[in-house]
Amino acid sequence: MTVLGHLRSWSCRWLPLLLLLGTGREPGVEGVTHYKAGDPVILYVNKVGPYHNPQETYHYYQLPVCCPEKIRHKSLSLGEVLDGDRMAESLYEIRFRENVEKRILCHMQLNSAQVEQLRQAIEELYYFEFVVDDLPIRGFVGYMEESGFLPHSHKIGLWTHLDFHLEFHGDRIIFANVSVRDVKPHSLDGLRPDEFLGLTHTYSVRWSETSVERRSDRRRGDDGGFFPRTLEIHWLSIINSMVLVFLLVGFVAVILMRVLRNDLARYNLDEETTSGGSGDDFEQGDNGWKIIHTDVFRFPPYRGLLCAVLGVGAQFLALGTGIIVMALLGMFNVHRHGAINSAAILLYALTCCISGYVSSHFYRQIGGERWVWNIILTTSLFSVPFFLTWSVVNSVHWANGSTQALPATTILLLLTVWLLVGFPLTVIGGIFGKNNASLFDAPCRTKNIAREIPPQPWYKSTLIHMTVGGFLPFSAISVELYYIFATVWGREQYTLYGILFFVFAILLSVGACISIALTYFQLSGEDYRWWWRSVLSVGSTGLFIFLYSVFYYARRSNMSGVVQTVEFFGYSLLTGYVFFLMLGTISFFSSLKFIRYIYVNLKMD
Repeated sequence: MTVLGHLRSWSCRWLPLLLLLGTGREPGVEGVTHYKAGDPVILYVNKVGPYHNPQETYHYYQLPVCCPEKIRHKSLSLGEVLDGDRMAESLYEIRFRENVEKRILCHMQLNSAQVEQLRQAIEELYYFEFVVDDLPIRGFVGYMEESGFLPHSHKIGLWTHLDFHLEFHGDRIIFANVSVRDVKPHSLDGLRPDEFLGLTHTYSVRWSETSVERRSDRRRGDDGGFFPRTLEIHWLSIINSMVLVFLLVGFVAVILMRVLRNDLARYNLDEETTSGGSGDDFEQGDNGWKIIHTDVFRFPPYRGLLCAVLGVGAQFLALGTGIIVMALLGMFNVHRHGAINSAAILLYALTCCISGYVSSHFYRQIGGERWVWNIILTTSLFSVPFFLTWSVVNSVHWANGSTQALPATTILLLLTVWLLVGFPLTVIGGIFGKNNASLFDAPCRTKNIAREIPPQPWYKSTLIHMTVGGFLPFSAISVELYYIFATVWGREQYTLYGILFFVFAILLSVGACISIALTYFQLSGEDYRWWWRSVLSVGSTGLFIFLYSVFYYARRSNMSGVVQTVEFFGYSLLTGYVFFLMLGTISFFSSLKFIRYIYVNLKMD
């Protein structure tokens, strides 16, 4: 069987199991229930929150609305909990294929504090989310109207009647929606502090048959227009990225290789003409990257930290590639992000063996002896910053009563996954990496005394290299980055996973090319401290991504409030950190491969 055949066989057997553990449902199998005429259809209330703050959500029953005496919650999958879902049974009585006209849901008497709570929710554009047969339906809590300047009018109304429209095919529900198109809102204005407001909540249900047989056949993003429709292919981003990567690869392949060929020819000719003379003193009168051949493979300081960065970076490269490939295979429901969250957590735990192996293997190669400390540093390099960031974000959500705050059971589950899967796999990978490590096998012998580095011009400084090395990869993905941010931090629905995979490959290619070019310029200046410089130069793309997130928050979004702001900047900082690790790893190994190549082809005594 070919490698591709093994890969397909593995994905068919194990990836469905991973998603089944995370989502409670086998991929490709829709959560459709078969009904008979008159069977009850349960409508779950889920969450409410400001329309422009996607990650700020609260339980629906936190508002003064019609609520059963005893709230019964639905059991949720891990992905749904991580997505902030908190489903509970409602008072709505819906039966399959039975229309209802203006049925009373409940009568309520609201005091001034409850009315003010509703007014504030409506002013902040709160929307609600219900779930019918795993189909989310959304609508706004109320209506607000601003008109005129002199005189200025500010009207706030509450929707007390909801029209549910459900489409069925045979014995299955295909589509569900809610509207208030022909309804007049109940005014919340002009209430005295000691006055009670009487409300009567009603609803209607209308069933209609559709020729669409499956939910997936319905046009994606067609949820009644509440959220923006699915993103279309953005050719400008693709063309921009392709032009940049072709120019960059062409620069490295043509210009740099021509310079290298001339260097190698000149250095090898000089070596032949001086081979019978000065011997060990052939370096006199020479310059450029050849003269530092006895120092270029001198191991760097903080080698344990360097190896940990490379290990965790390799892990996230595997994790990112795995998520995109699984999305390309159609294993995620694009309209609900819970499956991706679950798969990311499980894949992170399983790929911990990669970080342990790469880190320990390279650490042993470059002469590291504190193997246990290296493993601890590797497993803590991402988990500790993530835990600290999550603790702050989760505490803010918890203090504000948001459903995004994880319950204790979910926290224990995630901690158990890391303790029983992630950490042991890191140790096991580290053991295999240490035992399989061979000698570094440098092409050049390293002298005991380090060579003095001549003064470098300003354009060869670390800061300039980080600016150039970070900006060019960022510019290759800058347009696509907007669509990704609009999906994660907005209401867009991203389905172009093929384009995402293409842009991801471009990002890695540009990073590798830039790293090789910058490393060559650094070595040409007789500066052999390339180890950490190669990581920082392209890894600084993560800093540009974080700066873009600040721009996106200020200029491209309507997010506001403490809860949303803390979550946005906390996780944006983590995202930049992850890109630093990934691109720093690609940059380092590209530079290492390049340096080995040029010094292997250099003739030396």
